[in-house]
Amino acid sequence: MRLTALRPLLPALLLACTPWLAFSAFADDTTLPAFSEIQSLGEGSGWEPLEFPKIDQHSRYELVTEDGVQVTRANTAGGASGLIARLNLKPSDSLILRWSWKVSNVFEKGDAREKSGDDYPARIYVAFEFQPDKAGFFERAKRKAVEMVFGETLPGNALNYIWANTLPKGDVVPNPYTDKTMMVAVNSGIDQVGEWVTVERDIVSDYQNAFGEAPPPVVGIAIMSDSDNTGETATAWYGDITVMPDTTD
Repeated sequence: MRLTALRPLLPALLLACTPWLAFSAFADDTTLPAFSEIQSLGEGSGWEPLEFPKIDQHSRYELVTEDGVQVTRANTAGGASGLIARLNLKPSDSLILRWSWKVSNVFEKGDAREKSGDDYPARIYVAFEFQPDKAGFFERAKRKAVEMVFGETLPGNALNYIWANTLPKGDVVPNPYTDKTMMVAVNSGIDQVGEWVTVERDIVSDYQNAFGEAPPPVVGIAIMSDSDNTGETATAWYGDITVMPDTTD
């Protein structure tokens, strides 16, 4: 994401947390509204617009029917925005995130390791509650300053599940703007472009592998198709997203 006007003010913190600044409180909710069942997107649907300061060109999200099932279609063309559902989920031993998606193409300039390539035709963003007891003094002070400016409570670490261009499937790397967000390549390259792909991830295991500790509560999940850094275009389709304990044992 590129938030040029805000970057001089606490850059790492803002770039980690700005996607959540539009919301004054996290809902005490534990379910994700199904795209296949809702009547519309936006206020009242459980999926609210996620827009960014100084980025005037937004991705477009709409409900469409694909193979007889209602899904969300995203179109991005040099801009950035998303849709967010707020949650309050306390993980136990495992927490399975499951979704299906499809993309029209990957970005030729996409590179998960570089700021200039930090764009994805499709991504799922999972944000976790901030843990002040594990943060240093300066991080707490910077967060407090941002919260005073924006009047919001900010989340902490985050996982981004991405459809990458060159980052190999299965690789996990820090976001090029902040190591508070870890990028997890669940799809990569063009092999499955144009096909529906179903993904399952254990959020607890992924968080432990990424950050070396058990996760705090999940406070929000977002979908996002963005191309503000690369200036490229893509279409993505998102099916229903579910999150639930692992019941296979």
